[in-house]
Amino acid sequence: MVKPKIIVGISGGSGSGKTSLLNSLLDVYSKDEICIVSQDNYYRPLKEQFVDENGEVNFDLPESIDIEKFVEDLNLLSSGKQIEKTEYTFNNNAKEAQTIVVNPAKILVIEGLFIFHFKMIMEKINLAVFVHTDRNLRLERRIKRDGKERGYPEATVIYQWENHVEPAFKSYLEPYKKDCHLTINNNESYQLGLMELKRILDNKLRK
Repeated sequence: MVKPKIIVGISGGSGSGKTSLLNSLLDVYSKDEICIVSQDNYYRPLKEQFVDENGEVNFDLPESIDIEKFVEDLNLLSSGKQIEKTEYTFNNNAKEAQTIVVNPAKILVIEGLFIFHFKMIMEKINLAVFVHTDRNLRLERRIKRDGKERGYPEATVIYQWENHVEPAFKSYLEPYKKDCHLTINNNESYQLGLMELKRILDNKLRK
């Protein structure tokens, strides 16, 4: 039975490049060495989400996450047990949700917008990583991603950005940046940050 030796938390604003960084980590380490749990798969059902004053659903609040289930699954992985979770498809009816199976590994990575804000999760993290990207670049990436992967019109993306995404960033993400062990700048490339993260992880694994 494998139990994590290191629990890494990776956060950063929407469009900062967290997913690309995570995919690179999966290329660097084997399945026995690393497993990843994403906050995105723990959104509460649509009917339970907060609706703003204009009748638009706001997914960019800590309350939008089923924190109890999130922590429960993290506890299972920490004890060396496998978890199963249905993929969250961001209400994209054209995409069929898959069953995600996560097996415990030496490195457990927890990824998501609010992981540092949730005390029950932050207490588990040994290495906190913040992915930094400038605001305008994050917005540009978000427009491209949400249009391609989630089928959102640009006007919807911009409304969410101005009324939900950036206020959430300032309240629930940015305040924790200063306390992170490592900040990775991804305005151009995260490769230098990836190399430093790998160096830190390799050193911890050897101990």
